[in-house]
Amino acid sequence: MTVSSAPGKVYLFGEHAVVYGEPAVPCAIERRATVTVEARDDDHVRVEASDLSLDGFTVEYAGTTDGRPDVDVPASLVEAAMGYVDAAVEQAREAVGRPDAGFDITVESSIPLGAGLGSSAAVTVAGIDAATRELGHELSARELADRAYRAEAAVQDGQASRADTFCSAVGGAVRVEGDDCRAIETPNLPFVVGFDGGAGDTGELVAGVRALKKEYDFAADTVSTIGDLVRTGERLLDPENGSADDRLTELGRLMNFNHGLLESLGVSSRSLDSMVWAAREAGAHGAKLTGAGGGGCIVALDPTPETLTALQFTPGCEEAFRAELATDGVRRLE
Repeated sequence: MTVSSAPGKVYLFGEHAVVYGEPAVPCAIERRATVTVEARDDDHVRVEASDLSLDGFTVEYAGTTDGRPDVDVPASLVEAAMGYVDAAVEQAREAVGRPDAGFDITVESSIPLGAGLGSSAAVTVAGIDAATRELGHELSARELADRAYRAEAAVQDGQASRADTFCSAVGGAVRVEGDDCRAIETPNLPFVVGFDGGAGDTGELVAGVRALKKEYDFAADTVSTIGDLVRTGERLLDPENGSADDRLTELGRLMNFNHGLLESLGVSSRSLDSMVWAAREAGAHGAKLTGAGGGGCIVALDPTPETLTALQFTPGCEEAFRAELATDGVRRLE
């Protein structure tokens, strides 16, 4: 039996634009998915997922979910959870050269599914790591990130970026621009997360931005502007560029700009906007949606208790919590 965990993430800047080769800065947070894998004597895969924001389910199948497993859970939720597990299994089999390997897999997660906190990336990274190690092969963090990206791209019809999976594999704050991925230094970032209890459809939201970008020049310009904003924000992360307080204030302003640009691309929602404004009015340096949008989470910068308290009393906010930066990525527990 082999156990791995991987962190979720929030975007400081750059979601959606990163799909088009613009830079993004995601930061790993200490909300984790833990995957336990035990090899089988046959080629079947049995998956138990007890808390992926679902009612929980167990399914056993022979290598693929194409046959629509018979479980008492809405099919869309099974497909959302199982698609990434399927892809992780295929990447692990390929990495080890064992196309017939079978596994018993248990997935546990404290990351809400589809909420913009990188649950799919965390499950994919931890799943590939645990499965390959169970078969006696250990991947480097970069190879793990690359295989996890390939898995996400397969599930998302090629619309994935490397940002989520690279961040989950290596931890900390990272900078991603196309295929160029690297860890970066950051000041202490006092993240506060608000969750509306919902989930956006990542594929639908990405497709919506793609359609806007194709139809309107100003939408394409908006995507480019997000990239310019990220480059400005990167400079503020450098400790040489002013005091920590001044940089935090300016980072917050850029987060506010970023949210406005994402809102103009149609990926925000009433609940996300309400939480963003509640955070700002409570004195946060800045606040924005994080992830694909359409529902899910916002992230704010505030070292004081005020934003957390305000979000806890904001209608439509189901949960609010502080999010500590996860300085390491995948953890090998057993």
